[in-house]
Amino acid sequence: MPRIETPHVAMPKLSLGTWALSGADCARAVAEAIGLGYRHIDTAEMYGNEEAVGQGLRDSAVPREHLFVTTKVWWENLAAPDRALEASLKRLGLDYVDLFLIHWPNPAVPLKRTLAMMEVLKERGLCRAIGVANFTPRLLAEALATGAPIAANQVEYHVMLGQDPLLALCRAHGVVLTAYSPLGKGGLVDHPVLAAIGAKHGVSGAQVALAGLLEQDMVAAIPKSARVENMRANLAALSLRLDEADRAAIAALPKDRRFVNPAFAPDWRH
Repeated sequence: MPRIETPHVAMPKLSLGTWALSGADCARAVAEAIGLGYRHIDTAEMYGNEEAVGQGLRDSAVPREHLFVTTKVWWENLAAPDRALEASLKRLGLDYVDLFLIHWPNPAVPLKRTLAMMEVLKERGLCRAIGVANFTPRLLAEALATGAPIAANQVEYHVMLGQDPLLALCRAHGVVLTAYSPLGKGGLVDHPVLAAIGAKHGVSGAQVALAGLLEQDMVAAIPKSARVENMRANLAALSLRLDEADRAAIAALPKDRRFVNPAFAPDWRH
């Protein structure tokens, strides 16, 4: 599994996302993904599945030191990220996570204070790296200005949602941009442009969409899947090589299709 290495983190390029997975199905999916070669599992306290993720990690029988686990503190709990992480670790059955993220920004809670508390958690060894999620370029710049060691920013990113300004900022500061919903919550898998590119290479349109992200510098992706055949297909996207005509066709697609936009989301324009 290729990794992105920065001064703050060494993160596998491809992860298993677990949003909306739960119970035995979630535990099975995690164990199966690890058995196939995945080494990064992404969860969050809000997902309500950390216990199941932890069970899947144990069922995989792969030593903890060979796995990379991400969890997140919910935006309503940013005043006490220490309590949130300690509760997450208990549910996961782990002594530490590899990456601990602010799940969504919360303008009512001072960002500098939250990040300072997360740095202490890192120093205590409860997390190996810290970062943010759903931060716009302005918010990421604000986080970086605190001096906190921001390792990653997890945001919605796919072939029909552009993130060029954010990606440029991430690259300039050694921050990994982790793409969630890289297949547009499944809404891109049958797109005719992607399907045509896939037909040329003997792969699916979904694999084309994923490869378009994975080939980018400083970009990781966390597609969710509960099916082994889809997990295998996502892994295979790591070795798919797009050509310049493919990239031009992808670049010509609209870049304003957002699938995740809750009421508490930040102003994406800034």
